[in-house]
Amino acid sequence: MTTATQIPGYTTGTWTIDPAHSDVTFTVRHLGVSKVRGRFADVAGEVITAENPFDSSVHAVLKTASIDTNNEQRDAHVRTEEFLHTEAHPELTFQSTGIKQNGEDYVLSGELTIRGITRTVDLEVELGGFAPEGPAGQPVLGLSASTEINRKDFGVTGGAAGAMLGEKIKIELDIEATKN
Repeated sequence: MTTATQIPGYTTGTWTIDPAHSDVTFTVRHLGVSKVRGRFADVAGEVITAENPFDSSVHAVLKTASIDTNNEQRDAHVRTEEFLHTEAHPELTFQSTGIKQNGEDYVLSGELTIRGITRTVDLEVELGGFAPEGPAGQPVLGLSASTEINRKDFGVTGGAAGAMLGEKIKIELDIEATKN
C-alpha cells in the first residue's frame, strides 16, 4: 500500500481547484455512430490531502449552465428539463467517500449528484503529482480522473432527442489545485 512518503512531493493540506487550469469533459454517443463532446466551464471545489493519503477527500461543484458542447442550440437544449434542467438544478456535485489503490493509480469512490439524484460512482485516478511552487508561488497538485455513468440513472432522459443518444456518458477530469 502506498504511503505519503512513497508519493514524490506529497504535501498535506487543503487545495482549491483552479478553474483556469482544470477541465471537466464528457463524451456521449450520437446516433450510435459518432461521439459528441462537451465540457463544463465553471468548476470549483477542494482536495484535502491527509497524512494518510487514503484518508484524503475531494469535493467538487460544476455549474450546469456552464455546459459547452461547441453548439449554442444544443447547449440551450441540454439546459432544459429534458436533460440537466439547469434552472431547478444549477449544480452537479461530487463528494468523495473513499480512496483505494489500483496498481500505480487509485480509485476514488464518491457520491455524484445530477438533477437532485445521487448515485455512487468510482473514478479511476492518476495522480499527476505535486509541485512546490506554481505560477502564483503556491504549491500545486495535479490529477486526472475518469468514470462512466448511465445518464438515465440520473433522470437525464433527453426527451425525444434522447433516442438519438447513447445512455453511457464518459466523464474525464484534469484537475490542478493550489494549496491554501
